[in-house]
Amino acid sequence: MHNLTPANLITITRILVSPILFIVILSAEGENGASWTAFIFGFILGISDAFDGVLARATNSETKLGAFLDPLADKVVVLGCMFSLLAIGRFHYIPVLIIAVREIGISTFRFMKARRKIIIPASKLAKWKTFAQGSALLLAVLPPLKDNDWLVTTILWFAVLMTVVTGWQYVRNSSLMTAASKEGQI
Repeated sequence: MHNLTPANLITITRILVSPILFIVILSAEGENGASWTAFIFGFILGISDAFDGVLARATNSETKLGAFLDPLADKVVVLGCMFSLLAIGRFHYIPVLIIAVREIGISTFRFMKARRKIIIPASKLAKWKTFAQGSALLLAVLPPLKDNDWLVTTILWFAVLMTVVTGWQYVRNSSLMTAASKEGQI
């Protein structure tokens, strides 16, 4: 079981404990989903996302399993929190729908390309996109901002913009890579 590296165990743990965060958000419905417990727990999950990658690189233990699980964990946490905030009325359905469709669509797209041996690595902007999404979620559950809809909504729409732009980049870059491979350039 050489794939169960410490970094991969952190990622798996992030997936397994994320429903607790969703429950915490849902249980704070009267507070617009805001609670220090949700904020701190979400912050810890965000830090663990950064830490597992640093740990994998530092110990030279990057694996295909980790490359698959890490973005999966990001999507589980982000989409689960967004749907929780949508369920209690903190988020509007349009930005959540746009992000969900992009995340599921690009994950499917990358999976299909990978089956054809075309690997599409995450771009730096895509990593910032994940940070923007996480920031929107953390701000949405931060108790001092529980009634500050304009700031939370602005940050959420910024995350939507980054989500759409990076989705377009994945498709464009994949098309360029496919064309180059057909011409024998890669």
